[in-house]
Amino acid sequence: MDKQALIEKIKTMGASPSCYPDLKVAVKKYLDALGTKREKIAAEELLSEIEADVVLTDQLVIFAHSNSAIEMFGAKRAKQFAANADELKRRGEKYCNCLACTYGLEILANKDILLG
Repeated sequence: MDKQALIEKIKTMGASPSCYPDLKVAVKKYLDALGTKREKIAAEELLSEIEADVVLTDQLVIFAHSNSAIEMFGAKRAKQFAANADELKRRGEKYCNCLACTYGLEILANKDILLG
């Protein structure tokens, strides 16, 4: 993967509905710093935020079956969300499969590109 492809993944991750607000801020800060002397520091901060925000499946299951999920998504959608979380757990997946987490993991796997 090249840097431009990784930047596109960062943009997509930041625009996804499942992206945490603090991660959206880190994405914007990184994108604003591209090509400047602040880029490496912004990349380090972005990677740190991704590491903090990628959700483990066990955490996802707990949240998906909580009242908070029902309040956030509504009963019908929360039930679907919980079914997805349970299926991930059943399959032995380690991480959430939302767009933000999926791209976050890809970005972390290619962090040397950002830090190079």
